[in-house]
Amino acid sequence: MNNETPINLEKVKLYLLKLQDSICQTLELADGRGEFIEDSWQREQGGGGRTRVLTNGAVIEQGGVNFSHVYGGMLPPSATAARPELAGRSFQAVGVSLVIHPHNPKIPTTHANVRFFVAEKEGEEPVWWFGGGFDLTPYYPFEEDVVHWHNVAHKLCLPFGEDVYPRYKRWCDDYFFLKHRNETRGVGGLFFDDLNEWGFEKSFKFMQAVGDGFLEAYVPILEKRKELAFSAAQRDFQLYRRGRYVEFNLVYDRGTLFGLQSGGRTESILMSMPPMARWEYNYEPLPNTPEAELYEQYLKPRDWLNLNT
Repeated sequence: MNNETPINLEKVKLYLLKLQDSICQTLELADGRGEFIEDSWQREQGGGGRTRVLTNGAVIEQGGVNFSHVYGGMLPPSATAARPELAGRSFQAVGVSLVIHPHNPKIPTTHANVRFFVAEKEGEEPVWWFGGGFDLTPYYPFEEDVVHWHNVAHKLCLPFGEDVYPRYKRWCDDYFFLKHRNETRGVGGLFFDDLNEWGFEKSFKFMQAVGDGFLEAYVPILEKRKELAFSAAQRDFQLYRRGRYVEFNLVYDRGTLFGLQSGGRTESILMSMPPMARWEYNYEPLPNTPEAELYEQYLKPRDWLNLNT
C-alpha cells in the first residue's frame, strides 16, 4: 500500500456532503414535485448524520439520500468478520448511501453508496479503505437503458485501468446475488470495497468518480421512462419484485448489518426499504411475457457492453 499521501478524512467528508446536496437537488428537478425532507440525527456512541427522504413525488414514490459520519472505540462484528486483525481498533466511517423507488414500474429502482473507513490503534499505522458502487434493479427493463448504465460505469473506470470495470462489475454481480433465489437482484453495475492499494489520493479520486457518475447513469433513464403508461398488473409485478429488495437487504447486505450492529439510526438504515412490497406463494411468470423476459434475460450476469459478440 502506498502511504506517500496522508489520509484526509475531512476532505472526504466535505466531498460527501456536497455529493448529497448535488444528488438531492438533481433528483428534485427530475421529479418535478417532490422535495427531500432533512432529518439530522446524533449517534449516542459517537457521530451522526443527515437523512433526506422524498415521499410521494410525481415520479419518485420514495427515495432516501443519507449522509453519515459515525465513530467509536470498537468495530462491530460485521466489519471484522473477514478481517479479524481489526478487532479492538477504534473506527471512523463516513459515507453517502441512497435508494430510489419510483412509482412507475418502467423506471428501475436504484441504489448507490460511497464510503470511507479508518480503523486506528495507538502505536500502529491506521488501516483505511474506500468502498461503494451503484446498481440498477429494473422490473420492465429496456436493453438500451441497461447498456447506457454499464457504459457510464465503464467510462468512469477507464482512467484507473482497463481491468477495473470488469473486476468491479463482476464483484457487483456476485455481491447483489440472492443465493436462495438463484438470481441477481438486478442488472448490476459496480461494487468495490477495501480499496487502498492505489494510495489515498488515487483511491479517493476513484470513489469521487463513482459518486459523480451515479447521476449521469441514472437520471437519463428516469427522464426517458417517467411518462410511460403502465397497468395495474405491471404495478403488482413491481411490488412483487420489490420483495426481493427487502430479502436482500435483510439477509445479505453488509451495510445494513454494519449500521444495525454499530448502533446507527434504525430509520436511516432502513430508509432503503420500499414503501410498498408484496409476496406471492410460488409465483412463476407466464411464458413469452415481459415478466418472463426479466427472469430469462436480465436476472443473470451478462456482458452488457458486448451483447452482439
